[in-house]
Amino acid sequence: MEREQRPSQVQIRINSRRHSGVIHPLQSSPAPASAAASPGVYPVEIKHFKKWVPWLIPLFVVANTIVFVITMYVNNCPKNSVSCIATFLGRFSFQPFKENPLLGPSSYTLQKMGGVDVSKVVDKDQGWRLITSNWLHAGVFHLLANMLSLLVIGIRLEREFGFVRIGLLYVISGFGGSILSGLFIQSNISVGASGALFGLLGGMLSELITNWTLYSNKLAALLTLLVIIAVNLAVGILPHVDNFAHIGGFLSGFLLGFVFLIRPQFGWVSQRYTPAAADKPKFKMYQCILWVVSLILLIIGLTVGLVMLLRGVDANDHCSWCHYLSCVPTSSWSCNTQPASCSTTQIGNQLTITCSSNGKHGVYMLADASSSQIQGLCVELCS
Repeated sequence: MEREQRPSQVQIRINSRRHSGVIHPLQSSPAPASAAASPGVYPVEIKHFKKWVPWLIPLFVVANTIVFVITMYVNNCPKNSVSCIATFLGRFSFQPFKENPLLGPSSYTLQKMGGVDVSKVVDKDQGWRLITSNWLHAGVFHLLANMLSLLVIGIRLEREFGFVRIGLLYVISGFGGSILSGLFIQSNISVGASGALFGLLGGMLSELITNWTLYSNKLAALLTLLVIIAVNLAVGILPHVDNFAHIGGFLSGFLLGFVFLIRPQFGWVSQRYTPAAADKPKFKMYQCILWVVSLILLIIGLTVGLVMLLRGVDANDHCSWCHYLSCVPTSSWSCNTQPASCSTTQIGNQLTITCSSNGKHGVYMLADASSSQIQGLCVELCS
């Protein structure tokens, strides 16, 4: 009598960044005749997640660099300032250290190029600044720090999730960072890709949470990521750092991560290769709940924040302690980052500038001085 044929065991090998080389035995239908040489067991190769070739993040780095070069060209320090750094660079030379210690353009140029200036966003309906400011940088050091971080974080995410989701995550997070920055920092020009970068960090955290069951070393990954985020946010309490853009970008990216970076569960993927397996849902219930809640909170948060900003609301009036989130005063530095204000008197070729905050004044032989030249001299007098 012919023996009863029992279900064979299938070895499924997962090509995944989380379970590389892990074997998951599953019950399946009888092995085909071609597998007779390996009684009872035959391998099935599963490509769990598609790997993408990253190109958008490198393109973002190139775009930010080109915009900075254009900004320095427009700045034209030798023409618009009394003194410059690295004069051998010609019109690409930098503003004096007292005016810009990051080796970059003047605040007037950054405003002209599209930095977030709340007065222009509110009074002149220039809401586009909330987007353009994310592509501007205050100096060489600022640009290098952000672009290196973008390459390290962004390329890994784009390889795992593709250019569409990571591109949207980057741009929307930067927009969210600009909104929160505009609500709290209303007297200075804000620029930089830091809000978008913190959005990527926030997305990494929510991706870990929503895909929790797919990770092997869960707690180690979570603790490492939390330490990185905490250190970067702690840097934001230094003066001249816009931590509100960091926080706004992080919160936006954190919510977006639950929406964009959700992964199908392993059981759903493997059942396509094992017809005898029980049907399993593509996503777990907690993933779906987080998806819905995060999307609702994101839409509400961005909408309310944008409406408040366009109506000229100063969030500091409603939160007396929130300014400490962006700068904590110590004996080593001051958090007074109000822009320098000066009065000027022009008699012939003689220009007299007086700082409003400390009373210092200077006399310069300048005829028809530009606004950028006056602002640069004012910063030097008031510093």
